[in-house]
Amino acid sequence: MNAFESTQKDWWPSPAKLNLFLHILGRYDNGYHQLQSLFQMLDYGDALAFDISTDDTATRMETPLDGVPDDDNLIVKAARLLATKTKCNKGAVISLDKRLPMGGGIGGGSSNAATTLVALNHLWNTGLSEDELAELGLALGADVPIFVRGLTAFAGGVGEDITPAPQKEQYFLVANPNVHVSTAEVFTSPDLPRNTPAIRWEDYKFEKTWNDCQQLVANRYPEVAKLLQWLVHYAPSRMTGTGACVFATFSDYTLAEQVRANMPEAWQSFVAKGVNRSPLLDKLEQQK
Repeated sequence: MNAFESTQKDWWPSPAKLNLFLHILGRYDNGYHQLQSLFQMLDYGDALAFDISTDDTATRMETPLDGVPDDDNLIVKAARLLATKTKCNKGAVISLDKRLPMGGGIGGGSSNAATTLVALNHLWNTGLSEDELAELGLALGADVPIFVRGLTAFAGGVGEDITPAPQKEQYFLVANPNVHVSTAEVFTSPDLPRNTPAIRWEDYKFEKTWNDCQQLVANRYPEVAKLLQWLVHYAPSRMTGTGACVFATFSDYTLAEQVRANMPEAWQSFVAKGVNRSPLLDKLEQQK
């Protein structure tokens, strides 16, 4: 069974991502931040299954998230947005096999929304193009278009300016220090750096980049700092996104698993392969 398989349902992958770096260049007049980042797709994540209904009022979660009403769930919002946009009169009862931590900075919610858009666009026969789905996704969150397009890519602007950027495939040990970091709290902090010079994509090197949110988060969340200090003894390590998850980079799967085996039990973790094409795109291709 691979990272996306489960029971008898027809499951659609909802992969994690890592921000291999995150530079904050400035702030737009509307309050959004101007970013540069490299989004690395992983071969591990959540999975979603859709039971299609002919009733457009039937869209709901079969497996609700604790404390998240359907009306606030990005998955349901994505489904309803697609139905409204395309005037589709179908619905869906949606199952979620949740593996990724919420609020971890590895894209769980955004990836769930993107998988919902891509899968239901196919299952409902609504016929939107990838560009149209990506534009729709931007209304749900800045990272959703990355997952709709499904390629490891550099991103600029608020995250919507996407340039495919295939990377050498590596393995990543991803660990969660079991704290929840508020993205809004990070981006509204006066201590957040907002003046990092832009780089050319062609000049990217991991060791010459960083995460502008990392020090701020480490200062406020000692568990993040502790995890970073532990991992960096084994391999190049960095926080992803606004946290709280941290990753270490390995060229060898076995070595990554050995380090994971030595990790304190208090930290949840997994090892995943970095891929240049999302498993979601492969699933969509198989369905055609």
